Amino acid sequence: MGTFSVPIYIGDECRRNWTRVEALVDTGAFVSSLPASMLRSLGVTPTIRQDFRFGQGEVRRMNVGQTWVRVAGREAITQVLFNEEGTTPLLGAFTLEAVYMGVDPVEQRLIPLEAPVM
Repeated sequence: MGTFSVPIYIGDECRRNWTRVEALVDTGAFVSSLPASMLRSLGVTPTIRQDFRFGQGEVRRMNVGQTWVRVAGREAITQVLFNEEGTTPLLGAFTLEAVYMGVDPVEQRLIPLEAPVM
């Protein structure tokens, strides 16, 4: 699948303040990630530390918090990784599922999903 970016909005816990970012859609990433300073500026605080394996094989223990995200007009609380400064914001699979969106790899766009109830 080719990569593409989409605009997303990261909100504070009260959904009053939002920051728009261009995020790389990365279904291979479980958790969405943003530069730590951006999350802190919205008042997002880390709730856990978790080990993450990066593409080159390195494992790092990093902070994870929860906050609001808006993707294609849909809002949900999601987990976010406090990443290093200068890193590209990533929209991961956990957040895509939270807002019931999938990826059309041919058209390189997000598509709404029906949620199965079983």
